[in-house]
Order: sequence, then C-alpha cells, then structure tokens
Amino acid sequence: MKHVYKLISGLLTLFILAGCQVTPPTEEATDSGLSVVATTSMIADLAHRVGGEHVTVTGLMGPGVDPHDYQPSTSDVIKMGEADVVIYNGLSLEERFVEVFDSLSERGVLSIVVAEGISERDYRNPEEDDDLEYDPHIWFSVPHWQEGTQHVADQLSEKDPENASAYQQNAKEYIEDLEELDAYIRERIEEVPEQSRYLVTAHDAFQYFGAEYGFEVVGLQGLNTQTEAGTGDISRLADFLVEKEIRAVFVESSVSPRNIEALIEAAGSRGHEVTNAGELYSDALGSAEENAETYIKMYTSNIDTIVDALKD
Repeated sequence: MKHVYKLISGLLTLFILAGCQVTPPTEEATDSGLSVVATTSMIADLAHRVGGEHVTVTGLMGPGVDPHDYQPSTSDVIKMGEADVVIYNGLSLEERFVEVFDSLSERGVLSIVVAEGISERDYRNPEEDDDLEYDPHIWFSVPHWQEGTQHVADQLSEKDPENASAYQQNAKEYIEDLEELDAYIRERIEEVPEQSRYLVTAHDAFQYFGAEYGFEVVGLQGLNTQTEAGTGDISRLADFLVEKEIRAVFVESSVSPRNIEALIEAAGSRGHEVTNAGELYSDALGSAEENAETYIKMYTSNIDTIVDALKD
C-alpha cells in the first residue's frame, strides 16, 4: 500500500505546484495576522496559545483523528499552499504528508517542525522491528513540549518580527502553565506504588511519558498504528500481565479497542482478571464535551485516568 500512498501524495504535490493557482493573500487577510495551518490537534492548540490574536489557525485533524493514518485531502493541500506558516510534528508522525511538506518552501510557505525544537539526543528510539527512525510522540514529555513551544515562538518571531514580543510573551505564559501541569502530573504519580507503575496500552505512544515520569510502558502495537498486533503479540503480553500482576490496561481514543479486548480475554483464559481501566488520549486531543480539547486538559484527563486505575 505504501506505493499507493506515495502516488497520491505525489499527485497532491503536483496539484500545489502546477494545477492549483493560489491567489496571493489580500490586504484584509494580511491585516488579520498570519495564516497558520497545523496538522494535529495538539499542535493547533499550541499555535493558538503562542500566536494569540496575531494568527488565524486552521487545524487539519480533529478530535480522535489518527495522524499516522491520515491522508491529506485536496482541500488540506490547498490550505497548506495558501498559508503563511504550516506547523507540523515531524519525526514521520504525518508520514503521508512528506512530499507535500517538501513542496511548501517552493511556494514561500514557512514550515515549522515542532520536533526540531528538541535536541536529537532526546529523541527516543523505537523497538528494532519498528519502521520509524525515532519515536514521534514527543508531546507526552511536558518538558519537551515546552521546548517545542519556545521553538514555535522563535520561528513565528522571525517570520513576523513586528509581533515578536507578543509571541514570546505568549510562549512564556504557556510554558509557565505547562510547568504547573508537569508538577500536577508528578504529584499525582506519587499516589501509585512504584511496583504498580506499568502502563499497558493499545499502541506504543507513551514511551516519552514513561521515560519522563518513571513508568514502564508496553504497547500492544508498535509506534505506528498501522502495525498490526498478531495472536503471538497478544499471547506474550497476556503472559507479561500475569507475571507482573498487572490488572489494568487502557484503550486509546484514536485506536480500535479490539486488540485490548482480545488481550483482556487472553489474560482471563490464564485465570488472571484484567480490567479495561478507561480511555487515554494518545495521538489526538478530545472534544470540548469531553473536557479534553486542549493539550493541558487532555494530559490532565490522561493522568487522572492512569493514576485512579493504578493507585490501589
């Protein structure tokens, strides 16, 4: 299937470069601030916080959308081609956008890659059998997200020096809010006994969380949600649950629960009762109705779900 996705991406790129005559921004559009397109919902939230009144943010992926599997539509490509700035995660998270991203500089669109605000030495390496060079789920380390925030502010400041002081002040305030979030996470984790700090989820999205906050994280699928878990994977993880006496596992908002349900059944067949302890937000934010529509609300919901399930 990869060659099909590459063909589609190539056609979309050609649409930008040849078939799509993008009208230059009007004076009215320029007066309203920078036009910013963000790929994931976490990045759209970050762009809102840093850009404030000086940007108009368009997010391409809504609540619960899996960025690993997201194929940009023609309208997405047009939006990116017409934007002043496109902000994306990088590290192959948005792997079906690659050729479109490569074409943006030719249209004079600034690309901001959040992962470039983090030192490469801090990138986590995937398991040997994973096809990604680095783990892209950088937002699950709050300190890394602070670094990404400052990087976005610096890049916007260079693009729009007239409003640089506003971007820097907005970033400063957001980083302070993230410091409070980080303190809350660490405080809540103290409620979980060290021997119970295992996080078993549908796919391997939480390694940055585990490294930052002292959890052993085990994902049933690999870093990419397109990696299928087989019966052997389920059987081995069921044995692990029995061995470590783990009685709570978690589903994810952007991943089908069927494999976790199979895991619970496999553990039960071994005489070990395991519960589905709730849903975590992994590759996307939640909705306003779920009170998880911002990065801080999303992470707060996640840590409350994890701690409440594991602390007893």
